[in-house]
Amino acid sequence: MSKLEKTIENSTGELLHEEIWINIGETILKVFIILVAASIMIRIGKAAIRNIFKVRANSPLRISERRETTLSKLLQNIITYLIYFIAFITILSSLNIDVKGLLAGAGIVGLAVGFGAQSLVRDIISGFFIIFEDQFSVGDYVGVGKFVGTVEEIGLRITKIKSWTGEVHILPNGSIKEVTNYSIYNSLAVIDIHIPYEENIKKAEEVIEDLLEGLQEKYEEMVNKPELLGVQMLGTSDVQLRVVAETYPMKHWYVARIIRKEIKEALDHHGIQAPFPKLVMYSHNDESMKDN
Repeated sequence: MSKLEKTIENSTGELLHEEIWINIGETILKVFIILVAASIMIRIGKAAIRNIFKVRANSPLRISERRETTLSKLLQNIITYLIYFIAFITILSSLNIDVKGLLAGAGIVGLAVGFGAQSLVRDIISGFFIIFEDQFSVGDYVGVGKFVGTVEEIGLRITKIKSWTGEVHILPNGSIKEVTNYSIYNSLAVIDIHIPYEENIKKAEEVIEDLLEGLQEKYEEMVNKPELLGVQMLGTSDVQLRVVAETYPMKHWYVARIIRKEIKEALDHHGIQAPFPKLVMYSHNDESMKDN
């Protein structure tokens, strides 16, 4: 029997050995149990965080709802990463891999990589200050560069912004230089109404003023009674009146639409028509006859 045949025979004998398959089965079972336990712990941890913030919601000493939502999502992400890291180390230990040596080597490699991963470090530091300074929170409507939308998630490395048409923009925190937050203070709805020159402007203003008196009680999105500022512009065929209304954050588009509808119905009820374009035609033959 040749040396190669002996090697194959020994290897086959080892593979058919009962203890080897028992060890493999035990290892697979351990890994499966660790993953299941990690998944359960993550769910328990997330539920605990949500319950903690629900309890804080009833406390007299509480932070803003925006900040609570942001911190809740951030803590859930952190606990997920932490448990998965512990599960990974535990799996390596069950495979008889020297975890201490691996961690020591990873520390040296991580130090070396850290000098080249400056963008990653910048993203994490920027994310920390975004959350610490409460620049914006989950649920805020913000503008970041060319992206405008609702903040879906804030992490230590990335921020997710969802536009009103459904696209989700994922931005590294280090690239966020300037932010416009539309959700912190009240918004202002601006409505322009066009009245033809043929109509009585004073009557139109009285109709609009009477309408605005009861709108705040009718629509809870308004902070104060809408105000008619007066004539905003003189057009070619109409006079432009301007109405403004202070609303709760990000409610100005909705309020502007309902005020336009209410004003249109009120003007129609009083017989005040909307302006329409006018076309004036001159005849070249008529001008020639006048000259003669």
